[in-house]
Amino acid sequence: MAGRPVVTGADKPPLSPRPVPVETTESPRLTRLAREMAAARSWNARSAVLGAFWNEVRTTGTPMTEPIEGDPGHRAVTFLWRGDTETRQVLLLVNRLLDRCDLAASLMRRLPGTDVWHLTYRLRADHRGSYRIAPDTTGFARSELERLADTAVRDPHNTRTVPTRWHGRPSSAFELPEAPARPWETRRDGVARGTVRQHRVASAALGSEREVWTYEPPVPGGGTDTLVLLDGDMWFGQIGIENTLDNLIADGAIPPLTVLAPHAVDNPTRRTEFGGNPAYIDFLAAELLPWAAERLPVALDPARTVVAGQSLGGLTALYAGYSAPYRFGKVLAQSSSLWWRPTDEHAGTTTWMTRRFTEGAPRELRLHLDVGLHEWGMLEQTRELRAALRARGYDVSGSDFNGGHDYVCWSVGLAEGLVSLLGSQEHA
Repeated sequence: MAGRPVVTGADKPPLSPRPVPVETTESPRLTRLAREMAAARSWNARSAVLGAFWNEVRTTGTPMTEPIEGDPGHRAVTFLWRGDTETRQVLLLVNRLLDRCDLAASLMRRLPGTDVWHLTYRLRADHRGSYRIAPDTTGFARSELERLADTAVRDPHNTRTVPTRWHGRPSSAFELPEAPARPWETRRDGVARGTVRQHRVASAALGSEREVWTYEPPVPGGGTDTLVLLDGDMWFGQIGIENTLDNLIADGAIPPLTVLAPHAVDNPTRRTEFGGNPAYIDFLAAELLPWAAERLPVALDPARTVVAGQSLGGLTALYAGYSAPYRFGKVLAQSSSLWWRPTDEHAGTTTWMTRRFTEGAPRELRLHLDVGLHEWGMLEQTRELRAALRARGYDVSGSDFNGGHDYVCWSVGLAEGLVSLLGSQEHA
C-alpha cells in the first residue's frame, strides 16, 4: 500500500465570472434614514438621527432583513459597516454571492453625509450563509481589491460567527426566516454526551502518522454504525459537531454512531491527499477502519458505514465509495469538487467522477449528495452526477440548498444527510 502512487489534480477550479450577478435592491430602512437626514437642519439633529439608527442596529443586529413589497418570497438583506473619517471604501464578502472576477461589484456604498456604509441584496427568504467585511483606511486601488479581501473581519454588529479553515479569522453567519431549521445544532441540557478523544494513527499508505478524532456514542453496547468524517480538525477541532451527534442520537433520529474523523493536516497536504488519491483511500479503508475495529464499538458492515466529506472532501468521499464499496456502503458528499480530475486526465463534458460511476461496474452504494444553489459550476455538475447515478439504479438522495460553499450550510446538511442514510426507519 505504501508504494501506491499519489494522484493529484488541479488545486482549485479555474477562476470564472459568476454567471448571474446577485441582484441588489434598496433598503426601506435606509431610504427612511436618508429622508430623516435630509430633514434634519442642524448638526445636532443629524447626529441624533444617526445615533438613533445605530442604536437600533445594536439592538436588532445585522444584517438587516426587510420584506419587499409585492415579493413575499424574497427579502431585502442589508449589510452594514460603521465607518469613520479614515474609511476610504468597504468591501463585502458574502460566501458565493461574491464574484472574484468583479470584486468592485461587492463594494459597499456610503449613505451621503453619514458614517453608514451599506449594500443590500435581494435574497430568497430561505437563504443561509456567512460573510466578512474588509474596511479600507489606506486607499487600495481597484486592481488591489484581492489584497483588501485578505484583511476581512467579522461583522461587529452580528454576534453569530462560524470558524474558518486552518484557524483563520472567523466569519459572521446569517439566515433568513424561511431557512431550514437546525434543531440538532445547539448543546442541550439533559442529553447524554458521547465521548470525544484524539489519537495518533500510523499509516503506511501515507507514510506518516495521522491525528484522528473519535466519537463514541453515549448508548452502551457494541457494533454501532460508523461514520468516517473527513476534515476532523474542522468538525471536532472547531465546530463542535459532537453536540449535533448527541442530539440526533438522543432524539432517535439516527442509531448510536461511532465517528472516525482524520485531521487534514494543512492545505498543501489536503490538496495532495484528497481527490482521487488511492493512497488516501487505502488509509481510510485498509488502515483506519481496522484500527478502529480493534479499539472501538464499530461494525465493519459496509451497509452500516458512511464516508462523508465536503468540497474536495466530498469528492474524496465519492471516490472512497467507488473504490472501496466493500468498506463504505454509504456516501454523504456535500458541495463536491467535481471539477477535480487527475493531471493525466483530459477535460470533458462529463466530470471525471461521473465518468467513473457511469463507466465502471455498479457498486452496492447509497448516496446523499448536497450542493448549494449559489455554487455555480458545482451545482450543475452535482445535478448531472445525481441523474447519472439514478439512471444506473443507484439510491440517491440530497438537496440543492439555498446557500454557498459554507460550513453554516454543511452543518445543517450533514445532520440531514445522516438522518437520510441512517435514520430510524432503517432500524425499526
